[in-house]
Amino acid sequence: MKKKILLLAIIFTSVINAQQLDPLRAKQYILQQEWVDSIIDSMSIEEKIGQLFMVQAYSNKDAKHEKFISDLITKHHVGNLIFMKGTPEKQVALTNTYQSLTKKVPLLIGFDGEWGLDMRLKNTYRFPWNMTLGAIRDNKLIEKLGERIGEQCKRVGIHINFAPVVDINTNPDNPIIGNRSFGEKKENVAEKSVAFTKGMQSVGVLANAKHFPGHGDTATDSHLTLPSINFTLQRLDSTELYPFKRQFDAGVASVMTAHLSIPSLESNTNLPSSLSKNVVTDLLQDKLGFQGLVLTDGLNMKGAANYATAAEINLATFLAGNDILLIPQDIPNTVKAFKKALEKGELNEERINKSVRKILKAKYLVGLQKFDAIKTDSLLVDLNTAKDELLHRDLIKKSLTVLKNTRETLPIKKLELKNIAYVALGDDKGDDFVKMLQNYAKVDVVSAKHLDKLTKKLEEYNLVIVGFHKSNKNPWKSYKFSNQDLVWLQEISRNKRVILDVFANPYSLLQVKTFTNIDNIIISYQNSKLAQELSAQAIFGAFEISGRLPISIRNEFKAGNGMIISPLNRFEYTIPEAVNLSRDTLKYVDRYIDTILQQKMAPGGQVLIARHGKVIYHKTFGYQTDAKRRKVKKSDVYDLASLTKILSTLPAVMKLEEDRKLSLHSDLVDLLPTYKDSNKEHLNIKQILSHYARLKSWIPFYTRTIDSITGKVSKEYYRTKKSKQFPIKVAKDLYLNKDYKDSIYTRIKDSDLRERVGYKYSDLGYYILKEVVERKYKKRLDKVVEEEFYASLGLNRTSYLPLEKFNWKEVVPTEKDDYYREQLLRGYVHDMGAAMQGGVGGHAGLFANANDVAKIMQMYLQGGTYGGVKYFRPETVEKFNTRYYPQVRNRRGLGFDKPQINPREKPTCGCVSENSFGHSGFTGTYTWADPDTGILYVFLSNRVYPTMGNRKLVKSNIRTKIQKVIQDAILN
Repeated sequence: MKKKILLLAIIFTSVINAQQLDPLRAKQYILQQEWVDSIIDSMSIEEKIGQLFMVQAYSNKDAKHEKFISDLITKHHVGNLIFMKGTPEKQVALTNTYQSLTKKVPLLIGFDGEWGLDMRLKNTYRFPWNMTLGAIRDNKLIEKLGERIGEQCKRVGIHINFAPVVDINTNPDNPIIGNRSFGEKKENVAEKSVAFTKGMQSVGVLANAKHFPGHGDTATDSHLTLPSINFTLQRLDSTELYPFKRQFDAGVASVMTAHLSIPSLESNTNLPSSLSKNVVTDLLQDKLGFQGLVLTDGLNMKGAANYATAAEINLATFLAGNDILLIPQDIPNTVKAFKKALEKGELNEERINKSVRKILKAKYLVGLQKFDAIKTDSLLVDLNTAKDELLHRDLIKKSLTVLKNTRETLPIKKLELKNIAYVALGDDKGDDFVKMLQNYAKVDVVSAKHLDKLTKKLEEYNLVIVGFHKSNKNPWKSYKFSNQDLVWLQEISRNKRVILDVFANPYSLLQVKTFTNIDNIIISYQNSKLAQELSAQAIFGAFEISGRLPISIRNEFKAGNGMIISPLNRFEYTIPEAVNLSRDTLKYVDRYIDTILQQKMAPGGQVLIARHGKVIYHKTFGYQTDAKRRKVKKSDVYDLASLTKILSTLPAVMKLEEDRKLSLHSDLVDLLPTYKDSNKEHLNIKQILSHYARLKSWIPFYTRTIDSITGKVSKEYYRTKKSKQFPIKVAKDLYLNKDYKDSIYTRIKDSDLRERVGYKYSDLGYYILKEVVERKYKKRLDKVVEEEFYASLGLNRTSYLPLEKFNWKEVVPTEKDDYYREQLLRGYVHDMGAAMQGGVGGHAGLFANANDVAKIMQMYLQGGTYGGVKYFRPETVEKFNTRYYPQVRNRRGLGFDKPQINPREKPTCGCVSENSFGHSGFTGTYTWADPDTGILYVFLSNRVYPTMGNRKLVKSNIRTKIQKVIQDAILN
């Protein structure tokens, strides 16, 4: 024994022999000492012994259990409780009850909440496992996490949280630590755990460094047996003990001793380290100088419980140097054993007083000089806040780790060239991952029961995202690939460019024999809803990826590996608090939506709100029709009506102007020679876009094709079947004579100009502009915008002629047309003039969902750039977002609608900036963007259902009332 102690002294020469600061010392040390002295002097030996026990209490058990705990407190003076499973409400109620039973000193309440209260309590917040946190570069975030978990603990009356785990997980087969460790690098584990401790203790909750002297390199679970660690003293000192020493220097309040067999420290290999004086006293307290509380790991665990009887184990544990016995069994006989040891001289009261003093100091430190009942009001609200989700999002975002990025595939660029498939591996769901991926591009879910069929299905795709999803229920769940998964992964990777996204412990990659064909690898660590959604966002460049691998995967990837992947400034999907918007104020949006439905202003719709490039509100409401058969989905597309002007024709014109293929000041005759000698030949693009060209507002072209006698469409102009002479599809089973297209343009050319100079909103200019665009590009407008903008923007839910791209069930109907087409319009443009152009109009005809509308508007907000693609120069956007005729009270920019000049007009709420811009649509659509506040708003509905006589939505100005709510929600 003397030889071992001498050897220890030699080995630990680098360790300061005594910790400089007592971690249990309060700022008001003298008052603390006086209180401790007054309490201990008044205690009987039974009361002192009772202070040494921390028994387990449940908030999900019956009255019999509650009486059992109450009796331990009143009859055996138990001084500490550790709460286990239950609910926060019941735990708080029981804490208040149990505390009321104490006579001299309140109970110290412990808890095992490594990733937050969710580890034990229902309806509370779950933060990521330590392995996930180990990937984060910024330790300040870990400190914030420690602080927040501390606040939550304090809210339910917890004084000591048994966290952080400081074990260095150097054994991939460790069945009990694994995800609970910050990783395999001692420096990273030390830095993360110190940051966590600092954060939690800053709010008055004691931290606990566990499991001393290190449980990271074991292959068995100490809950079930006694693991053995066969390392030399030098190895233990340089590796396992390193983070503990850093914790001691940082002032951690307590340590938990592990149930391990460590021959190099304790010659009796059957004696758990938690019961070894060599470990607990000689090493931990004498050599390493730790002066804080020393607690055992749970004494109900087989690693300790198999050693002897409960009373014998408890006494031996205390004699080894532990201060608090965690989850001791058989309290009555343990008390007897302690008294008997006192009588025999095996134990003296001075030794008991030493631990009791430390326990009382800890109680003073956490404010237990007296106990005030814990408030129960708003408990769940306080424990589940937006602050928690914001922190959680930051933690996940900063943990995502890219290990391979062949040919800079990540983030995904050039969407117009990508045909993307998603394949799921693993035994858990990836639905949230897929849904978020589909916000950015068309991503098809491809599956098959057999590999050959899967391979065949994947032939048409040039990029495959493989999601490996494993259970996120707890950190001990299996993370391994099945043999089939491994075979399928290699076969898919051999044939296709692959992005492998691992929603599991990174040790899972140890099973992958070769990474040669796996082009891109991202580790998302856990399969939570947030991890899935944020990883999908990162893949498309919504934010930077910066995580570092916390463990090694053979020689392929070392701990600390992780590429920095720059963002592309695509949308991020988050919560209002992320952009300083009031969640409570935005609830009024929901109320307005309720009003829309109740008053039948529209059967349903979509609303999207974003700020600074972050979508914070994206909801659907109601049904596609008042029959209430199909609820509106986010993927459903609406007839955008006049939003087509700024989402289709306008960007095409802007591109032509920027490329100097037309001038805003060019006479119309120079662009369209057919207008020579007409009253419009000297109109220019600037005037047309500003609705200042004296054009009529519209021409009801369809009325001349109605038979005056029957009131039905004339057979002269229409057929029910398509032919060479009747190729223009106006609606289902209705085709227009091809010659009528010329009649439309002739009527526009020959139409009178308004005599009065000034502002007059007109659709006719966009018939003209469509012709200009198609002449310049030598292709149809829908092809122009798809190729120049939509494909690369990822507008997979945007299209003219939607039935050619989408299932009819995904297209929201508009009007029950009883005056022209005699049918419910579903997938056919509502505007009659656009319909007579085959559904592709410059003023109407576009269908989309709110998410896609927002992408184009965000591109404008970002000065013409989105997803890493520059569509326009910022000065071009500014040029078109400028009023040129305000002197005649013309509020319009070039194409864009602008805030009102005339108070009688109400294009906006009157509360947006002069720099803002947008447009509204006849079918009940609206979008607006404000560069000054960064706010983007999209409202889609089919208010023309069942007929366009339904003007309740328009008369109520409810779309702009919602806009006012959004403005009011801005906090700063």
